[in-house]
Amino acid sequence: MKLNDLRDNPGATKERIRVGRGIGSGKGKTAGRGVKGQKARSGVRIKGFEGGQMPIYRRLPKRGFVNPGARDLNEVNVGRIQEAVDAGRLDANAPVTVEALVAAGVVSRVRDGVKILGVGELKAKLTFEVVGASKSAVAAIEGAGGSVKILGEPVAQA
Repeated sequence: MKLNDLRDNPGATKERIRVGRGIGSGKGKTAGRGVKGQKARSGVRIKGFEGGQMPIYRRLPKRGFVNPGARDLNEVNVGRIQEAVDAGRLDANAPVTVEALVAAGVVSRVRDGVKILGVGELKAKLTFEVVGASKSAVAAIEGAGGSVKILGEPVAQA
């Protein structure tokens, strides 16, 4: 086989139809656009037009609110962190940060930080450096002899 012998499989590509090239082509004169009117012209979009009827996006009520400043946090329970420590994926001597949790496979990506929640049991003495922690999580961590350092507002990632 040579490079100049390479071909697509038969029927893999279709020839482009050249419109507006004479009546004999079958796509001449109006080029498949019908006759006259707005849609026969170039550069026209009638998105959402329903023939004068009130469009659906105006018939339906607006609802809800999307907070543009909301933080997208990873929420992790203390029981999940204890499992990672028991499995040896998380170093009990190093501080528990978002990067450490990603490396341990507890969370999939960094996002805007991590918030620790109090479901489960924590036996290991750990130092946490996180964006947030619930009261029950702080109680569980301090009960195991660890400490929690709440970091300031994280820098939003573009």
